Formats: sequence, C-alpha cells, structure tokens
Amino acid sequence: MESVREQYWRYSLFVIILGLGLAIFIELTPYLGGLLGAMTLYVLLRGQMRYLTTRRRWHRGPAALLLLIEAIVCFLIPLQLVVWLFVDKIQSVTLDPQSLIEPLRHFASFIRDRSGYDLLQDANLSALVSALSRVGKDLLQGIFSFGVNILILLFVLYFMLIGGPRMENYFRGLLPFRAAVARSVLNEIYMIVRSNAIGIPLIAIIQGSIAWIGYLLFGVPGALFWGVITCFATVLPVVGAALVWVPAALYLALMHHWGAALGLTIYGVLVITQSDNVVRFALQKRMADIHPLVTILGVLIGLPLFGFMGVIFGPLLLAMFVFFVHLFKCDYLEGREPSRLFVSRQDGQSRLTRDI
Repeated sequence: MESVREQYWRYSLFVIILGLGLAIFIELTPYLGGLLGAMTLYVLLRGQMRYLTTRRRWHRGPAALLLLIEAIVCFLIPLQLVVWLFVDKIQSVTLDPQSLIEPLRHFASFIRDRSGYDLLQDANLSALVSALSRVGKDLLQGIFSFGVNILILLFVLYFMLIGGPRMENYFRGLLPFRAAVARSVLNEIYMIVRSNAIGIPLIAIIQGSIAWIGYLLFGVPGALFWGVITCFATVLPVVGAALVWVPAALYLALMHHWGAALGLTIYGVLVITQSDNVVRFALQKRMADIHPLVTILGVLIGLPLFGFMGVIFGPLLLAMFVFFVHLFKCDYLEGREPSRLFVSRQDGQSRLTRDI
C-alpha cells in the first residue's frame, strides 16, 4: 500500500507533466500542421524505411535522406505548385481588377433587371473591397504559415525516420492497453492514416482533373485554377464538386454563353458528380472504409484547426476519435476483444464498416 508521501510524489509528477504538456501544446498550436504532416508521412514511408534498413542493409541516415527527397518530390513540390497557383491568381486580380469587376457588373445588371435592386451601390462596393482586403491578408498569412510548417515537417520527419522503431516501441508502451491490444491499436491507426492521407488527396486529384477537362471543353476562364479549387471541394462527398461547377455554369449563363452553360451543367451532373461515387467505390476496395460523415465532419473540424492541411488531418483525427470510443466500449464496457472498426478489402476480401 502506498504511503501518503508516495501518493504525493505520484500525483505531483502527474500535475507537472500535465501542466508542462499543456504549455508546450499551446505554444506548438501554430505548428500542428507540420507536426501532423510529419507523422502522416512517417506512416506512409515506414514500410520503405524498414525495407531499406533490413533488406538492403542501408544505414538509417542515408535511407532517411532518400525518403525525405521522395517526400519532397512526391508530396511537397505539388503542394508548393498549388500554393504558387493561388499566389499568381491573387496577383493577376490585383494587377487587373477588371477581370473580377466585369463579371460582377454582368451579375449586378442581371439582378437589377429582375428585381430592381442595384448590387453596385456604394455601400456594397465598400464592403466588397474591405472583404477582399481581409481575404488577401489572411491568405498571405496562411501561405507564410504553410511555408513554416513545411520546414518543421521536413525537420521532424527526418528524425522520426532515424528513430522509427525505438519511437514506436516507446509509444506502444505508453498506450493504456494490453500488449496485444496495443499492437492492434497501432495497426488500426496506421490503416486510418493511410486511408485518409492517400484516399482523400487521390479522390480530389481524380475528380478535380475530370472537372478541369470539363472547364476546358466549355470555355470556363481560368480552367486550371478552378480545377484546383474543385480538388479541394471534393473532400465533401457527393455535393463537393458542385460547389464549383454550378457557379461556373451560372457565370457562363450570365455572360450569355447559353450553350456552354447547358453543356457544363450536363457534364457536371452526368460526369463530375457520378465520378465521385465511382472513384470512392473503387478506392474503398483497397483502403479502410471510412464513413462519409467522418470525412464531412472531419473537414469542418480540421479547417479551423489546421487551415489548408485540415482537409486531411480533420477526418484523420475524427476517425481516430471514433476508433478510440469503439475501443473503450468493447474493452471496458462490454469486456470483449475489440473488433476492427475500419476493415480493409485487400486481396478481394469483403469489408464492413461497423459501429458507426
């Protein structure tokens, strides 16, 4: 039986750990995107790291550098190109404001002819200029924060790759589960991470590319830019891409391009929207079956927390939360071995999503 002194030591240590951890977390909040990005890329690259170090007998340092270069080429350079695309679009609007004002004038004329209300009155124009100024400032701050998080991501990822096995064993020992359950928990977490980190961007790229082809075919100005915007919109299943192609079709109609507007509408309904269901079904055969509600709510949670990177990390955190609730229910409330919540369909095996 513990003495009063031993209890005091134990609880004092707990309070110290909790206080220091909370202070560190608060200070690191602006850099959570980079830290979570490093963890995500580590999960994706750990298999290659194991292959290079155990099968090929590479030293961990050169192997980590090679995988760091792979991460830069395959993940970070495409992200950087997307960021520069946004910067270029902002600069073009700043240097040529008529490119934004002209469509607004057409839309205002349409509203005035139908309702008699003038959208271009002085109060509305002042509010629009103020809103655009705030958006531009926030976007530039977000781009700077994104760059800082990328540097943190690379720095942390390198050391995670160097100390991978020891790091995994250490955290496995900290998990509040039996050894067998702890291994299952880590495997489930790895599967959830892979599903979100690969599945969500891949769906976005495929559907955004399909939308981009439609924008080119029907003459939407800035087709590449709006194709990239469609990529981000697709994280919301079923209705996501419609948030972009429907306004694009309305824009073509306001510019009196009636045939292009009708063609884009038909293309959006029959091709863009349906491709979402087809691509998700095909990918779910190879990855964890994450419920669409987890994706939708996860994005809503992730964007305010992590900004741009919340598209991936929001669904990831929510999926892990759902899994831990399921684990608590099975292990502590029902006293049985926890079944797998997210089960893959690899090698043609059927998969079910349970307890959601």
